[in-house]
Amino acid sequence: MDFETLLSGMKERAANASPMGKTLKFDFGEDQQLFVDGTGEENVVTAEDKDADCLVKMSIDDFVAVSKGDLNPMTAVMTGKIKIKGDMGVAMKLQSLLG
Repeated sequence: MDFETLLSGMKERAANASPMGKTLKFDFGEDQQLFVDGTGEENVVTAEDKDADCLVKMSIDDFVAVSKGDLNPMTAVMTGKIKIKGDMGVAMKLQSLLG
């Protein structure tokens, strides 16, 4: 999956999810990231590189696998495929964005 397809898919999912009340950034490396601002009336997704309450580092392939249900997020964290930094409460809300 290319980055633009991923970005548009996340925008659609985020618009349908309740606002998180915090900010979240997915860092895919190679200067590719998704920034989710859930502090307003709705979640807004951009490709901006901003500081966030929670940072999730992972590959795009692993992101797609988690969102499809092919990769268990807890297993991915335990094996180092996903690294989380910052507010773990935000990370716990990811299922509403990825599901």
